[in-house]
Amino acid sequence: MTDFLLPALGHVFEPLNLLLMIGGLVGGIIIGALPGLTATMGVALMVPVTFAMDPINGLIMLGAIYAGAIYGGSNSACLIRTPGTPSSVATTFDGFPMCQAGKADEALYGSLLASAFGGFIGAGFLLFMSAPLARFALKFGGPEFFWLCLFGLSTIAVMSRDNMLKGLLSGALGLLVSTIGIDPNAGVPRFTFGYYPLSQGIEIIPAMIGLFSFSQVLNLLGSDKQYIAEYNPAPGAFMRVVRKFLIDCKVNLLRSSIIGTVVGLLPGAGGEIASIIAYNETKRWDKNPGRFGTGILEGIAASESANNAVIGGALIPMLTLGIPGSAVAAVILGALLAHGIQPGFKVFTASGELAYPFILSQFVVNILMVPVGYLLAKVMAKILNIRLTLVAIGIVTLSVIGSYAIRNSMLDVWVVLGFGLIAYFGGLVGLDTGAMALGIILGPMIEENLGKCYHLAKAEGSFWAVFFTSPISLLLIVLTALSVATPCILELKRRRTAQYCEGSSHA
Repeated sequence: MTDFLLPALGHVFEPLNLLLMIGGLVGGIIIGALPGLTATMGVALMVPVTFAMDPINGLIMLGAIYAGAIYGGSNSACLIRTPGTPSSVATTFDGFPMCQAGKADEALYGSLLASAFGGFIGAGFLLFMSAPLARFALKFGGPEFFWLCLFGLSTIAVMSRDNMLKGLLSGALGLLVSTIGIDPNAGVPRFTFGYYPLSQGIEIIPAMIGLFSFSQVLNLLGSDKQYIAEYNPAPGAFMRVVRKFLIDCKVNLLRSSIIGTVVGLLPGAGGEIASIIAYNETKRWDKNPGRFGTGILEGIAASESANNAVIGGALIPMLTLGIPGSAVAAVILGALLAHGIQPGFKVFTASGELAYPFILSQFVVNILMVPVGYLLAKVMAKILNIRLTLVAIGIVTLSVIGSYAIRNSMLDVWVVLGFGLIAYFGGLVGLDTGAMALGIILGPMIEENLGKCYHLAKAEGSFWAVFFTSPISLLLIVLTALSVATPCILELKRRRTAQYCEGSSHA
C-alpha cells in the first residue's frame, strides 16, 4: 500500500481531477435530486465519456457522480417529500416535517453533513478493511439474505408503533404488490391479468415516486397553502447543525455509517435497506423514540450517513471479488473492464496505480461535498419560495418524465398515478406509506432468497440445517425477534413510568 499511496495522492490533487470531482458532484447532486433519475442512470450515461479519458480521470469522475447522486436524493426528500433516489426514503420521515416547521435549511445542512460523514467512513473501510470485509461478504448466502430482509421488514413494528395493525397492513400490501410479475422461482406470471407489461413487475422507483411525490402533490393542492412551507433562512443554521452533530449525534452517525458499510457489502441489498435499518436502530436506542417522524436531525443523520456509507461498502466486493455490491458498482465494474482492469484481490498490486487514486478520491469527494452541497442547498431551498401550484406542476412533470425514462413504458406512468392515489386515500385512513414502501422494496428479495433456501433444503434433506445453523443467520434471527419485541418493551416501560409518576404525585 505504501508504495502506491504517495503517487496516488499526487494524482488525486491534480487540478484536472479536482475539477472532475467538483463537476461530478454538481452533476450527481442534480441527478439525484430529480425524481426518477437515479445514480445508476447518471453514472451509466457518463461511462462512454471515460473511454476517451485517462482511466484514473474517468474513474474519479464516476466516483464523484455516484457520491453526489446518493446525497442529492436527500434534497428533494426534505423539500418536497420526494425521495430523489430510493435510498432517501427514510430521509423523508424527518426531513419534510422539519421543512414544514420552517427548518428547511437545518434539514438540508444535516443531510449534507451526515452524507459526507457516512461517505468518508465508508471510504475508510474501503481503504483499510477491504480484504476481511470481502471475505465476510462471501459468507452470505440465501439463508443469510433471507433473514437480513426479514430483519429489515421487522422495522415496520418500530416504524408503526402508534398503530401497529395499520403498519402491518401497509407492509402486507407492499409485499402483495411485490409479487406482481414473473415468479422468480417457478417462472410463471402472477397477477398480470393477461397484460404483458405487468410481467416485468412493478418497478420500485415509479412506485416510490407515486407513494411519496404524487400523493404529496395531492395533499398540498388540497390544502389552503400558497407555498409548500415558510422559508426564512436563519443565520447560523449550518453551525447549529455542526454543534448538534458533535454533541448529540456522534454515536448515531458512527453506528449508522457502519451499518451502511456492512449492508453495502452485500450484493443487491442497497442504500434503501441500509438507511431504513439504520433509522430503525437509531429510533430503537433513543431515549424518546416517539419524537422520530416529527422532524428531528437524528432521523436525517441516521438515514443519510447509512446510505452514503453504502458506497464504500459496495465498492469493496466490486474491487476485491469482481462482485458489485450495487447497481452503480456494477456500472463502474463495466468501466474497469472496458479499460482492461481485472478486479480481484490482486487489483491492489497489479493495478494499484489505478485502484488507490480511485479510493483516495472518495475521501476528497466527501470533503468537497460539503462546500459544493452547501452552495447548491441554498439554491434548491428557493423552491419553497415558489408558488405551490407551480411547484406541483413541476413535480408532476418531473415524476412523469422520470418514471417513463426508466423503461420507456407508459405502465410506469400509470404506476405513479395509481400509487399516488393509493397513498393519498390510504393516508386519510391511516395507512403508512413508509411501511408499504418497505414491503415493495424487500418483497422480491425475500421471495427470491426463500426460494433458494427451499431448494437447498430439499437437496440437503434438512430444513433446520439450512435456515438455523449459520452463526450469521442466528444473529439476524435474534435481532429480528428484538425488533419485533421492541414496541411491546417500550410500551411496558412507558406504562411503568406513567404509574411511577402517578404514584409520586399522589404521595
